[in-house]
Amino acid sequence: MADPRSYRPASGDIPTEPGVYRFRDEHGRVVYVGKAKNLRNRLNSYFAAPERLAPKTYAMVHTATSVEWTVVGSELESLQLEYTWIKEYKPRFNIAFRDDKSYPYLAVTMRDKFPRAQVMRGDRKKGVRYFGPYSQVWAIRETLDALLRVFPVRTCSPGVFKRAEASGRPCLLGYIDKCSAPCVGRISPEEHRNLADGLCRFMAGGAEKFIAELTTDMKDAAANMDFERAAVLRDDIVALTKAFERNAVVLSDSTDADLFAFVQDELEAAVQVFFVRGGRIRGQRGWIVEKVNDGSEGELIEQLLVRLYGEAAAHVASASSTLAEETDANRHEIPRQILVPVLPDNAEQLREWLSGVRGAKVSIAVPQRGDKAELMKTVAENARHSLALHKSRRAGDITTRSASLVELQEALELPEPLMRIECYDISHVQGTNVVASMVVFEDGLPAKSAYRKFSVSGDAARDDTASMYDVITRRFKRYLTEQQQRAQAGPQRSGEVASDAHAHAQEPAKFAYPPNLVLVDGGPPQVAAAQAALSDLGVVDVHVAGIAKRLEELWLPDDDFPVILPRNSQALFLVQRIRDEAHRFAITFHRSKRGKAMVASALDAVPGLGPAKREALIKHFGSLKKLKAASADELTQVQGVGPSLASKIREHFDAEAAASG
Repeated sequence: MADPRSYRPASGDIPTEPGVYRFRDEHGRVVYVGKAKNLRNRLNSYFAAPERLAPKTYAMVHTATSVEWTVVGSELESLQLEYTWIKEYKPRFNIAFRDDKSYPYLAVTMRDKFPRAQVMRGDRKKGVRYFGPYSQVWAIRETLDALLRVFPVRTCSPGVFKRAEASGRPCLLGYIDKCSAPCVGRISPEEHRNLADGLCRFMAGGAEKFIAELTTDMKDAAANMDFERAAVLRDDIVALTKAFERNAVVLSDSTDADLFAFVQDELEAAVQVFFVRGGRIRGQRGWIVEKVNDGSEGELIEQLLVRLYGEAAAHVASASSTLAEETDANRHEIPRQILVPVLPDNAEQLREWLSGVRGAKVSIAVPQRGDKAELMKTVAENARHSLALHKSRRAGDITTRSASLVELQEALELPEPLMRIECYDISHVQGTNVVASMVVFEDGLPAKSAYRKFSVSGDAARDDTASMYDVITRRFKRYLTEQQQRAQAGPQRSGEVASDAHAHAQEPAKFAYPPNLVLVDGGPPQVAAAQAALSDLGVVDVHVAGIAKRLEELWLPDDDFPVILPRNSQALFLVQRIRDEAHRFAITFHRSKRGKAMVASALDAVPGLGPAKREALIKHFGSLKKLKAASADELTQVQGVGPSLASKIREHFDAEAAASG
């Protein structure tokens, strides 16, 4: 552990203005990001008496080796910069929000020429309107099925859309009037976009107004003796009312609010939020929070609000759509009221920030009595059940992972805990298209952002041992290069940094983090090759082991006998899981490379056809078979392919067919 006194900045060098600060460890990784009204007072509190700090804060200041700060103009700017840095660096000592499950949303892809309504999970994408989240996928599908009668927007995938467009016949939904069939020109792009806009307005809280307008139109049609239209409008009203009434009424019709509640213990907290629009619960979401920095309840709420609404703020900053569209979207995302169990420490700055993002006033309050306070109790009860369920699941998970890592460390007689394990696998077919994979497990869990894949060629591709030597050499040569560059730049020093993009340049790449253990898929030859690569590079603090498929034994360098793990050992299950993941990743990359090579080999003999145009041709036609069947005129529809090149491609395929025939 580092001594905080070794990197403590002089008190007089720290400004007293508002700002944001970052603690970095010995590898240059950002381990904590914070903000302060007065930087000098806040930073001095970390160094004045470290022994009096809370345990987790004590661990943070002893893990770090430097601290740097950026002065900003106001507390509002510090809030925005803190969110940006936390999102970019994901510091290990900041409050970590993890969704307790992957929530589905009703999404409308407004960025497309013909917007599509569909179920989406995961990270939000630009140009897509989201509604929810919903607890179950079937709830979205039932709601959407009811709405398609009134708003028959496209719901099909791009592949289905293109096939219908090419054949001139719509899919089943087009025949039963659940889709306006833009694929065959039944409706113009402008008219289809108006339908999508109507769907978004209905889901954003305009249901009562829309139903009232349809009711008026129905009565007018009946008064004018247009009973067929009145009957259609009646059925539309029934469908919309059915979709609208799926959500329980909990507050008055004019209430738009997000209600937050949390339940916590010493280590974790469960957070729940109910999204109320038009007095009805339109969605619910939950997070499990690891309390890594001993913050107060107000700080927890502050970080939660920044996390949840920061996505909307970032979307506004990078938006390419019209102001009216953005204002409508953000008023749906950010309500008029935000109800919390305790007020955040800087509630006024949060109100100002959220009001600016929404384009209208936003209030943050603690409900004391009435329906809102009763609903807050329901939200808190959901949080209590969520925490209990998480702890019951996590107990077994943590116990199993910890036991497997300890077992493996003891079996291999390693001096350090296995915090990071890297596994390598070679994949090829009879020596062609040789590739390798590198998968990373941290604390027994896959870190997919750190996965890497390698293409192996030349002399290194002659056999598996040569390939393994080449891959290990390339990976750790990169690590040594980055270590050398950081050493030449000098040690990390505490001080002020700029807030622009250049301030991020010191963040090390993923290759800069060495593993505790290197696993290779194979026996003694592969292990010897990996160890030889490390020895030639001078890397002595990384241990190597190989897992052989025949008896699932572990081989160590220069050891004539393998390590046999018990068949029911958690360590063996962990090693098998890591090996299988490396195998899967390598095979996936190999198949992709082999497929591209087959396509390239069919086109590389055409003069004037480079890689970019080959890729454009395959992307346009979808497959090599369709490309070979295309006429010269169809080939010219691809960007970059003129009549002359199209004729050459056509002549090439014709000659190929004649030779094979």
